[in-house]
Amino acid sequence: MNRRSVNLALAGSLASALTLAASLPASAADTAGKEKCWGVALKGQNDCAAGAGTTCAGTSKVNYDGKHWKLVPAGTCTTMKTPYGPGSLTPIKRPT
Repeated sequence: MNRRSVNLALAGSLASALTLAASLPASAADTAGKEKCWGVALKGQNDCAAGAGTTCAGTSKVNYDGKHWKLVPAGTCTTMKTPYGPGSLTPIKRPT
């Protein structure tokens, strides 16, 4: 195996590792000082989901869906305003 082949193999391995890391849930360090806030995420921008028929990040189909949450700075969730009312620290029912 020559140097070019080794470099290409390493680059491919690095790209695979970065893709895998991007798909994993946020680490504890990423979530420090944040809280889950339901009903504030825009369509496709949720950090995770709750309830039957949902998976995780980026799967919300409508804006402000009360079944999906977004990580926000701690203490700000219930002060966030949406067209349907404030964010919630627990899942909420919202019109879809």
